[in-house]
Amino acid sequence: MTAPKIIHVAAAVLIRPDGSFLLAQRPSDKAYAGYWEFPGGKIEAGETALQAVCRELDEELGITVRRADAWLNRVFSYPHATVHLHFFRVLAWDGEAYGREGQALSWQAPDDVQLAPLLPANVPILRALALPARYAISNAAQLGEAEFLRCLERALQNGLRLLQVREQHLSPENYLAFTQAVVALAHRYDAKVLVNSDAELARKVAADGVHYTGKQLLACGTRPDFAWCSASCHTADELHHAGALGFDFALLSPVLPTLSHAGAAHLGWEKFAEMVAGVTLPVYALGGLTSDDLSVAQQHGAHGIALLRQAWV
Repeated sequence: MTAPKIIHVAAAVLIRPDGSFLLAQRPSDKAYAGYWEFPGGKIEAGETALQAVCRELDEELGITVRRADAWLNRVFSYPHATVHLHFFRVLAWDGEAYGREGQALSWQAPDDVQLAPLLPANVPILRALALPARYAISNAAQLGEAEFLRCLERALQNGLRLLQVREQHLSPENYLAFTQAVVALAHRYDAKVLVNSDAELARKVAADGVHYTGKQLLACGTRPDFAWCSASCHTADELHHAGALGFDFALLSPVLPTLSHAGAAHLGWEKFAEMVAGVTLPVYALGGLTSDDLSVAQQHGAHGIALLRQAWV
């Protein structure tokens, strides 16, 4: 049997400073008429995906792209075609978007999408859009538990919405009590908490999910039974395995030299970009970073940055 031809499509997620994003309604003369989707279109012969998304946004919306960062990839089989979607996050453009082809447009909030129906291939992208740009990792080992909780509340007040508890130095009893305190505090601010490597502890404290180590990921054959799950990755194979299992996001490290592993090999930004190219899940860059590295991380394909020490300064 001949394998179905795959149509490559460039899709744009236009994001305003307030986090809202743009959806367009498919016209009546196309398959799935009336469904809502991210703007974009087929990649023409001789075009890169980036060139295609810039051309399509000019043709469809009348805007000129100033910044488009490669983000996620999805392959989806419809009854009429199999498409490979190359998603870009478009963060800067000139002009005001309007439906040049008569299509309806609507700006939506990631956590409160009011439109239906959505084109099936685009639905998982909404979950990825709900993830913040910063993922913090606890550091009570260095700060002390009481000081860390003070730093955590300050960070939550300043907008932190996703964090991981990783404090294996604590005794089981102290780890339980500490993690319960973190979850209770974070949930007061509608922040999500994932527990590193310990699914039983995550369930005990009603955490939002679990974060697997690379070793746990490779031994895993199915997605963990949590609302949110992530994994630490160091190779492209690990990233693709996490994506295949349906993990919500991954960490890729170390990007830059770190204090904890002085002199150890690190990826650098070009290698990082090479490894995340084509991935199906959001990837946070980790290792030797500060908040100032967010833009360069996203320009190299990261969803955002993960911070340990720098998250609490």
